[in-house]
Amino acid sequence: MQQTRPDGPAPAAVPVPAVHDAVAEAACGYWRRRGLPTEPGQVVAAPTAPLLLLALLAAADGNTDGGDGAEGGADTGGVVLPRPGPAWHADQARLLGRPLHPVPVPAECGGVPDPFALLESVGRARAGGGDPRVLLLSVADGLTGTAAPPELLHEVCEAAVQEDLLVISDESWRDTSHDPHGTVTVSPAEILHRPGPRTAGTHAGAHAGALHGVPGAHGREQGGTDHDSVVVLVDLGADPESAFWPGTATGVARLPATGRGRELGRRTRAVLAALHARPRGRDAEAAAEALGEPEPLREHRAAGNRVHAVLALALHRALTGAGAVCRPPHAGRHLYPDFEALRPALAARGIEDAAGLEAELVRRLGPYALGGHRFGDDPRALRVRLSTDVLARGASPGAGPTTPRTPPSGPPDARHPLERPEVTEALASLASALEELTAGGPAAAHPVKFPDADGSPA
Repeated sequence: MQQTRPDGPAPAAVPVPAVHDAVAEAACGYWRRRGLPTEPGQVVAAPTAPLLLLALLAAADGNTDGGDGAEGGADTGGVVLPRPGPAWHADQARLLGRPLHPVPVPAECGGVPDPFALLESVGRARAGGGDPRVLLLSVADGLTGTAAPPELLHEVCEAAVQEDLLVISDESWRDTSHDPHGTVTVSPAEILHRPGPRTAGTHAGAHAGALHGVPGAHGREQGGTDHDSVVVLVDLGADPESAFWPGTATGVARLPATGRGRELGRRTRAVLAALHARPRGRDAEAAAEALGEPEPLREHRAAGNRVHAVLALALHRALTGAGAVCRPPHAGRHLYPDFEALRPALAARGIEDAAGLEAELVRRLGPYALGGHRFGDDPRALRVRLSTDVLARGASPGAGPTTPRTPPSGPPDARHPLERPEVTEALASLASALEELTAGGPAAAHPVKFPDADGSPA
């Protein structure tokens, strides 16, 4: 990797194609519409979100200068992340040899760590010679289909500030709320938006000189209106209802408008330049178009959210009716049921861990289940991620389990999802599979009931 020291040439010397400027301008509009003032210089983009996260984590450690830090050692910046969490988040940290510090999610939602467990985990790691520097979270969790309540997210942000952790907020699923009139999903960048200079005095401020190399800790004043430690990350290909243009696998990030943020951006661009990784040609044009959110995309996304809201509710009721414990869905396309209460019935069928439960559900329902062990969860726990596509099978407007590659054409199916034969059949198959799988458990005393077409209980 090319050397990029704080006193060396900045990546700004590397020519940036005009098409990348279009992505940056479109990203500025995207975030401004969400209450986050953004300038083009704050935007970084890469061909994919995992590649962008890899570059951000490398830059956040301040070790993009060709150093040979001990892989996985205590002197390497660790990454704190919720457990369970998206596999690709942890994968990038592992590629860089960063120690992982998983923290359990709270009872209310997934995507963010329990704030008290976060403080305890970071404190314990540092007492043992570790060096956690980054907190990676998701305000709308594509894994559990939940969104963090603002008050809980505020507590998590306060804990991150207290420990001077760089927050990387994955907001790829932010626009998939099932109820547009419900609780608004907010960003840590909104919560930590500071009007004017602020003073920081937290434990890990010593790291700010390494990333850092800019004022930012132990009582030093900082200008700008953003907290200096929040990066917003968006994977344009995460939500299939928003990705009907080719090239929308692009990842974009918004960096804070502070000295520390500019240094992080400089280092991140250096990593991407060394990898020759930037959106190009039609991919960049498509990313700019998607970030511009034209009316057809907004309508298609809203229609998809409405459909998946109904499917997620029906799937939730089927699972809880069968005896599983599952958080109510609020966003996205997945649920994360826990079958621990059904362990005796499942053990009688030889199912004693997440891998076994995944295999059995895939056998019965198709490729819509993934065991919790794939997301950093306890492999012995009977938890899986289930996709609403197990019920969709053509119910989603313009798409099913496969991401469409062209804008939808023709009028969408006006029927309510639960009035469509393919969904009715899928619901019946699901109920039958769960009843057979959990026979002898709570399902025997709690028959599955699905909502009527208007959403009310049957």
